[in-house]
Amino acid sequence: MTFRLAHLSDSHIGPLPKPHWRELMSKRLTGYMNWQRRGRIHNMDVLSAIVADLRAQSPDHIAMTGDILNIGLPAEFAMAADWLRTLGATQDVSFVPGNHDAYVPSAMPFIAKTFAPWMAADEMREGAFPYLRRRGDVAIIGLTSGVPTAPLLANGRLGGAQRARFAQMLSETRGLMRVVMIHHPPHNTGATLGRGLTDSRRFEKIIREEGAELILHGHNHRHSIVYLDGPQGPVPVVGVASASAVPGTERHRAAWHLYEITREGARWRIEGVIRGMKLDSSGVIEVSRFSL
Repeated sequence: MTFRLAHLSDSHIGPLPKPHWRELMSKRLTGYMNWQRRGRIHNMDVLSAIVADLRAQSPDHIAMTGDILNIGLPAEFAMAADWLRTLGATQDVSFVPGNHDAYVPSAMPFIAKTFAPWMAADEMREGAFPYLRRRGDVAIIGLTSGVPTAPLLANGRLGGAQRARFAQMLSETRGLMRVVMIHHPPHNTGATLGRGLTDSRRFEKIIREEGAELILHGHNHRHSIVYLDGPQGPVPVVGVASASAVPGTERHRAAWHLYEITREGARWRIEGVIRGMKLDSSGVIEVSRFSL
């Protein structure tokens, strides 16, 4: 039987609610100023077309890897929850937060409360992350790399406690199709200075020892594929474009990925499809296919 998994990320929904001046007495001030420019490259009509195309493909599950928000305003969280509901039922959609969701420390309680239905583990464990959702032979493991940072920085971090639980979870689910969700590219060369995962080498060590079958991330707003060493062979790490990017070039267009996952004996066959906006914004098409 084939399991069909959709992946999208970095929707950056708008329009940005008008902040109170007190809400800008933090990193949000630079973020708000930056949004005046960045807002023009994230289009909600484009995002609606991407979501409609995704829903039309009827995937078995949807992975959303963060950055629904922009500067972590309280008013943005209600908008984010409303948008997540357009993807499907909470048991069919899994979410992990990104750096724009965790933009400032005051946003962290809103993340835990607002996104709880989309981060609910099958079984309660100590600590909210990582969480595990098993769908047949597919084990979906959600990590949070979104942490508040200083202005002009967009680093992510897992931390020692989450890494330890993650390694244990990978060990416990060995034999299943382990799909890891994280916002930041988790490899050491995955992002430019000030934008990467600060404990990426420790993440790589966990994968080297415990393995995984597929790692999904966003953050860079680009399609990418790299491989990490695993105990049974290379582990694919795949990044997806922003789901709301205004089309302009082949390298900068809104897109989402559809994976068809099939067990073949003791191994897994993973076929990927990139579906993205036409360069003239007239609709969504199949852009290319890839095998992992």
